Amino acid sequence: MQSLSVNTVWVNEWLTQYMPSWLATTIECVVVGVGILLVYALLALFYIYYERKLCAAFQCRLGPNRVGPMGLLQSFADMFKMLIKEIITLNHVDQFLYALAPYLVIIASVLAFAVLPWGDGLQIIDFNIGIFFLIAVSSIGVLGILLAGWSSNNKYTLIGSLRAGAQMVSYELSIGLSVITMVCLAGTMTVGGIVAEQSDLWFIFKGHVPAIIAFVIYMIAGTAETNRGPFDLPEAESELTAGYHTEYSGMHFGFYYLAEYLNLFIVSGVAALLFFGGWMPFHIPGWETFNNIMDFIPGTIWFLGKAFVLSFVIIWFKWTFPRLRIDQLLALEWKYLLPINLVNLVLMVLIIIFGWHF
Repeated sequence: MQSLSVNTVWVNEWLTQYMPSWLATTIECVVVGVGILLVYALLALFYIYYERKLCAAFQCRLGPNRVGPMGLLQSFADMFKMLIKEIITLNHVDQFLYALAPYLVIIASVLAFAVLPWGDGLQIIDFNIGIFFLIAVSSIGVLGILLAGWSSNNKYTLIGSLRAGAQMVSYELSIGLSVITMVCLAGTMTVGGIVAEQSDLWFIFKGHVPAIIAFVIYMIAGTAETNRGPFDLPEAESELTAGYHTEYSGMHFGFYYLAEYLNLFIVSGVAALLFFGGWMPFHIPGWETFNNIMDFIPGTIWFLGKAFVLSFVIIWFKWTFPRLRIDQLLALEWKYLLPINLVNLVLMVLIIIFGWHF
């Protein structure tokens, strides 16, 4: 498969022939930014439809089936309704922080989304601390949630945001340790380098038992990090109406809605990147004919397919298990996942030192 970076270099050289370099760079940044936002919005609409249909299947229902064939246009109808809804200004709130909070959440989500590699050369940024940057920017979202709960001047939103803060800060530890475990196996923090190391065999197979343990913990912690069931205590409708975003309306509420579904894709995309080779096809060492056939499938299809399957698993969690209590949620992290993760990290280091991996 030819790297798409060849095409991007050609476009940059062509633009610089006819205009100053600063103008060419500005045009490229604008095009890339518009592309990110467009793909971001379309993916969110797809995921809303995807979960509705899966939920309906689990509950023996049809799901969306009125707007468009098989309800395909239902998400678009909801989007237009959200865009024309009035943004209500409330009294007795901290106006600046109340307005700022949704933007922090959406900015953190877009920055993390931009790092994901969709194909060979098809990524926005790839530098020597790429995976560290992804973890760092994704952690900004909790600030938007805490500010939303506090600035709304509502006891339900405050309780929801405090739950979200405790939950997200706790489970970020398990996500970080799972990522570090796989970074140790890869030997690099660049997103492209992690994918390149899996060209012969995906890490979920190459890393033996520690990779499988890291994957299971990552999926549990990732579900909790996105505030999805059974870890949806910050938005517990039966207790807190809508949780931390109860007082938001119009597109401000839409930002939280979009970020929730795109964070589902980001968590799934990072899992595909770390454990299943990202855009890398499925290869088996020694099976050259099989590997050549796998190479015919475009890398973008591989990446999206892996992400959608992993998203299916996370959605399956939500519609299968009942909601945990807050003490059970925190005990799961601090008493079980974190100690297991620490031991698993040491085990992975030993496997690397003694060369026991494939």
